[in-house]
Amino acid sequence: MDITIHASFLPQNDPEAAIAFYRDTLGFEVRNDVGYGGKRWITVGPVGQSGTSIVLYPPEASPGMTDDERRTIAEMMAKGTFGILLLATRDLAATFERLQASEVEIVQEPTDQPYGVRDCAVRDPAGNMIRIQQLA
Repeated sequence: MDITIHASFLPQNDPEAAIAFYRDTLGFEVRNDVGYGGKRWITVGPVGQSGTSIVLYPPEASPGMTDDERRTIAEMMAKGTFGILLLATRDLAATFERLQASEVEIVQEPTDQPYGVRDCAVRDPAGNMIRIQQLA
């Protein structure tokens, strides 16, 4: 089989803050911004990697979701335990320095993990955990 990862979904609860973080802080390009029913789905991705995207979506718009599920997701997003994204860079120190300068919420400074990678962690405006690993 020839299967690739085309897009993954990550929740967002503030479209403008999400765009500012993914475009202005991480340097991703905005590929699509679709509004429907007062909500927005924003597709972003790394420049030069058009085959891989992240769709930042309003989780409350998921069909069939109950009010209790919406509340649980909102609580988990606020704690940073609902969505997780793992990114990689060739220069973790420089990337982390840029993240610090942009005043994002730092969860963990660059650290050598016991499982063999060096990474750091931040949260996006919706509370999603963003881990960034050093490429070997």
